[in-house]
Amino acid sequence: MSLKIYLAGPDVFRRDAKELGQAKAAICAEYGFDGLFPLDSNVDLTGLSPYQSGLAIYRADIDLMNRCDLIVANMTPFRGPGLDGGTAFEMGYMRAQGKPVWGYTLDSRDYGERVEQVEPGWDGEQQHVEAFGMADNLMLIGSIAESGGELLRQNGDPRAMEDHLRVFRALIERIASR
Repeated sequence: MSLKIYLAGPDVFRRDAKELGQAKAAICAEYGFDGLFPLDSNVDLTGLSPYQSGLAIYRADIDLMNRCDLIVANMTPFRGPGLDGGTAFEMGYMRAQGKPVWGYTLDSRDYGERVEQVEPGWDGEQQHVEAFGMADNLMLIGSIAESGGELLRQNGDPRAMEDHLRVFRALIERIASR
């Protein structure tokens, strides 16, 4: 039985989402793993309202995660300095099940370096900026560290599929070596 890996991240919002998901699944297969991408569910949204569609997608993603042994999350900043909110939920969901959490990001800077600060340690809304030397929120990095996973940080262009696949492959190689 091959290890099933849930392929999380904002990849589902890309114009080339299916192609990227298939490429990641193919890399997993090269190492004897089964990569499950959220769009693999092919959820039928016919006749559903936008709200109902959202819930149907949520349920399908939960089902996929329940079938997987671990998660590999694309934690590249998405629409701001931090990772995608859905990906953060998925990481927490898998961690709560006691499954290993792995991740990668194409921005090697710490979270605190990515947040615009009006004075050291404070953002424009007078909110304290985390400065723990971590790539993202401490709860997310903690979920990786405490589960035995790893976060791979390498700079790249988030729009370039080849950069995602380069870093993703390197992470899958690390998983395979364990």
